[in-house]
Amino acid sequence: MARINSRKSGKSFSRCAVAVIASALVGVSAGAASADSIHWRHLPATTKHAPTARNLAAAATPTNAANPVFPLIGVDSANKVWAYGPNGTGGLTPREATEGTFPDLSADAFVDNDADGYLDGEWQWSANGQLDYYVNSDVPKPIGGGWNMYDKVLSPGNLGGAQGYDIVARDATGVLWLYLGYGDGTVTSRIKVGGGWDAYTQLAGKGDLDGDGKADLVARDTAGVLWFYKGTGNYNAPFAPRTRIGSGWNMFDTLVSSGDVDLDGKTDLIAREPNGNLWLYKGTGNAAAPYQARVQIGYGYDVYRLMTS
Repeated sequence: MARINSRKSGKSFSRCAVAVIASALVGVSAGAASADSIHWRHLPATTKHAPTARNLAAAATPTNAANPVFPLIGVDSANKVWAYGPNGTGGLTPREATEGTFPDLSADAFVDNDADGYLDGEWQWSANGQLDYYVNSDVPKPIGGGWNMYDKVLSPGNLGGAQGYDIVARDATGVLWLYLGYGDGTVTSRIKVGGGWDAYTQLAGKGDLDGDGKADLVARDTAGVLWFYKGTGNYNAPFAPRTRIGSGWNMFDTLVSSGDVDLDGKTDLIAREPNGNLWLYKGTGNAAAPYQARVQIGYGYDVYRLMTS
């Protein structure tokens, strides 16, 4: 597994990064063969000979750059990191533990910079404001400091029209900023998206919700209404005016997207209730009604202080 140095504690911790094991992919499509496991880069030694995610899923499901497949990550109260993958039947695999603990981890974001639908790198933000990037190395590439000025940071995908993933970040005054990614982890100077984003208690996105091939974003306001921000592909105005999805979303304390969970080629949304129940909102590809009715895919997820992808 890769390592990350904690600048705050001076100790070295294992990072989850792209070390994820997903169990059997069964019945993804008619006639699809079952397999022992799907997994990503940096596998534990006991599973290094299992089929790779790229070879297995590419043959079984129409995964693509617009609707990627990423792991779901949970960090528990002991700062242990756990990873989940799609199980091939619309749910998640049993969790896979990573080495070490992450006391300083604020969040991370997996990226698909080569546009093949699978992760190939990871940004990681620490509580002290440091942004690092990992790809094909156990050593982080320092990107910059000062990121603790933001109360929400995520990478929904390619927002600016290039191939590499981009970052959106909200500051304490409610202004949303866009950082265009170069594909090697480095980013441009920030571009102002607009103000008023402190109206939202949750932001989530990882891929395309309306079928136009551009990454989108969803946002929940303080009244519990969920809003859809359609991606434009124009970095000067990355989102179209918002449209309402529905109300009642205050029942959830966490919204996160790990891309295409049910492997049907459409991006989905995961929602957690305070009691730990986990729900999947399957994507429809229709901007007017981007999600199907929710389906419960787990319970006990209240053990995590942070969930990300």
